Amino acid sequence: MHEQRGQLRKPERQRLIASLVTRSGISTQDELLRALEAQGCRVTQATISRDLRELGLEKARDPLGRRRYVAPQRIRQATPRETLASVLSQFGYRAVAADNIVVVQSELGAAPSIGRALDALGHKQIVGTLAGDDTCLVIARNARTAVALAVELAALIGEG
Repeated sequence: MHEQRGQLRKPERQRLIASLVTRSGISTQDELLRALEAQGCRVTQATISRDLRELGLEKARDPLGRRRYVAPQRIRQATPRETLASVLSQFGYRAVAADNIVVVQSELGAAPSIGRALDALGHKQIVGTLAGDDTCLVIARNARTAVALAVELAALIGEG
């Protein structure tokens, strides 16, 4: 397989991403996309999302309180709850209950990760999840449970 102009192989691209995040205070996937393009590397948003996950980059507050991507600070394996909290705080926008369903809205491309994190949690009140690109539907056992789940997920997002 040959390398097209403007495309780097995965290891080189991921090293460039780690470098850009460290040096440039990148706070969104769109900013990262533009920074990569400025370096002559053309990729899709889906590739960026996958690379961020694989690199374990997280969002944290800088000294001025702005959310920026940073390298993970811990080596140990995260618990399912920590993984869910991380994914929601980084990429989640909103969680709202509608009957027995919780609608979780996120950055484009992040909904499948949110769904996987919720499934891995093994929450007894979650029947299942269904994820698109930027929306994850969480099916709860009943409407009362959905409201409680929405409050819990909104708090992890940072809404609560």
